[in-house]
Amino acid sequence: MTTTATAPAVSGATEDVPSVLRRTRRRGLAPGKRLPASRLIGPALFFALWAVASAAGQLDPGAIPAPWTVLKTAGHLWSDGTLSKDVLTSLERAGYGFALGLTAGVTLALAAGLSRIGEALIDGTVNLNRAIPTLGLIPLFILWLGIGETFKIAIIAIVVYIPIYLNLHAALSGIDHRYVELAEVQGLSRLRFIREIVIPGALPGFFVGLRLGVTGSWLSLVVLEQINATSGLGYMMFQAQNYGQSDVILVGLLIYGVFGLVSDSAVRLIERRVLSWRRTLSN
Repeated sequence: MTTTATAPAVSGATEDVPSVLRRTRRRGLAPGKRLPASRLIGPALFFALWAVASAAGQLDPGAIPAPWTVLKTAGHLWSDGTLSKDVLTSLERAGYGFALGLTAGVTLALAAGLSRIGEALIDGTVNLNRAIPTLGLIPLFILWLGIGETFKIAIIAIVVYIPIYLNLHAALSGIDHRYVELAEVQGLSRLRFIREIVIPGALPGFFVGLRLGVTGSWLSLVVLEQINATSGLGYMMFQAQNYGQSDVILVGLLIYGVFGLVSDSAVRLIERRVLSWRRTLSN
């Protein structure tokens, strides 16, 4: 009786041990729990090293002013209204260009990813455009659109739409064909097919392109605002270069960096909310 009663218990215990070990190994391979405000640790360490090196006299104040000098300069520029005007102008340019690029990238990717005719007409043209340096188009766009705001917004839109198109088109092309066959068997309409299969399958690639597009809008803006501009952060930095004001240049660079970090973090936050159903290493 004793042997019969204890045998199942021993057998069950031996069967549970491998599963426990497997779960332990899986937990050990994962990156671990997300650290709070982890993306601020690197920038905070950078500024700490900058401050320590400046206080120790290891940096030339004329070339690389101390962090507190840069903050003081930013306060002066903001109080006299110069910095606030330039910031709003840069935000407006980047916003218009990003909106146009986002619309163009999504529209072209959907047309090329969901239609063979659209792919034949669009994909090769976009890749040809990608092979041409976008900033090399500036002289031609100035001749076409003048030296005002239009050519700046158009260049930003081109820089933005290319990564959005490429990543979204790749995500659409990478959807497993078995899902398409399943949708056909289930008799899904075109609209339901797009809503229930295409959109969920393409969203991860779309967000990758969106992050690259956001970054590209700021990278192109800093160049464009130094060409025939009378306002904006790039113009402020260009004028500071002429007068040897390295602290003002660093103010502009830091603001560009903050804009880029905040916008990228916002996209990542939206991505985590929208794709909360996925189980990945990041979550």
